[in-house]
Amino acid sequence: MIISPRIRNNICLTAHPTGCAAEVKRQINFVKSGGLIKGTKSALIIGSSTGYGLACRVAAAFGCGASTIGVFFEKEGSETRTGTPGYYNTKSFDAEAASAGLFSRSINGDAFSDELKHEAISAIKEGPGKVDLVIYSLASGVRVDPVDGVMYRSTLKPIGTDYKSRALDTMSGRIISMEIEPADEVEISNTVKVMGGEDWQRWIDALLDADGLDKGVKTSAFSYIGPEVTRPIYRNGTIGRAKEDLEATGNRINDQLAERLGGSAFTSVNKALVTRAAAVIPAISLYISILFKVMKDKNLHEGCIEQMDRFFRGLYGGKLKIDNEGRVRMDDLEMRTDVQDEVNKIWNIVSDENIEELSDLRGYHSDFMQMHGFEVPGVNYETDVETL
Repeated sequence: MIISPRIRNNICLTAHPTGCAAEVKRQINFVKSGGLIKGTKSALIIGSSTGYGLACRVAAAFGCGASTIGVFFEKEGSETRTGTPGYYNTKSFDAEAASAGLFSRSINGDAFSDELKHEAISAIKEGPGKVDLVIYSLASGVRVDPVDGVMYRSTLKPIGTDYKSRALDTMSGRIISMEIEPADEVEISNTVKVMGGEDWQRWIDALLDADGLDKGVKTSAFSYIGPEVTRPIYRNGTIGRAKEDLEATGNRINDQLAERLGGSAFTSVNKALVTRAAAVIPAISLYISILFKVMKDKNLHEGCIEQMDRFFRGLYGGKLKIDNEGRVRMDDLEMRTDVQDEVNKIWNIVSDENIEELSDLRGYHSDFMQMHGFEVPGVNYETDVETL
């Protein structure tokens, strides 16, 4: 099949297997170029197929030489349609790991379910025996609670008041206006249920009960704070409420692991990047396109693999920046005063007429396409490829 990008409502419906494989290889080469990381020997990555989760798995395996167990939910391809990007990413990762003589086990299913937790624990027992690192990097809009069997849905809404903002239609490149009504209490509660810390805690409890965690184990989940311009829709909105719950859960898990295994838990506040989730948040997309322009001009820009490579080297080298809330601040470069001052200046004057000049719209588009395996340098997109 000749595969081309099909985009609808800022969502790409196709993925290119060869392009995804090339991107995974690029990430592996980047990590290896930085030299050995004396860190984890065995890692469980929950949400391992794209974005920060995939980058963590690459850093653990090809930076530290660790055995890895990856958990994710992706769709396979068929003779008439492609699989999801994460499906092809994982196939490529497993092939590269096997070639390098590294243990890898990939489990495709509902990471919120007890059944998949048990399957992951079995894989740990069959492989490394125990893990000394657990990364929780799930990004999902829905969750079925294994206790009550109810499917909960998250919402992206402000709390208390309407949100009005400039935004970006990423496909047309035009500035638009957006307005979102505030969430009600049920929507807030459901978003916390899906994106908060409850499932992270259930994973840790299950691993502890099964004696699947090594002494000194470390675990981290990822959060985001962001600038003032996005705060009403993100940090002060429904997702922000879920992130607060995630961070509070991290503190509880930290106490739990410290007492049981001399371990630790924390949340890492990461940089804003192009992800499949961010692409459907117009205000975030506009902010990111401006941020990329400013950070690239200052030679500060990082993508997922650059950020997670720095995270791993800091985690095992004792050089992570910690804020007063105990959070790791991997967004330290994004939130520099000089960066945010320049972003705010551009935000106030950007328009349809000058957006190409004042933002990195092309870079945003390129990252979005490459995330799905398209526009990757060196890939021949006129060649037939196998979708299965």
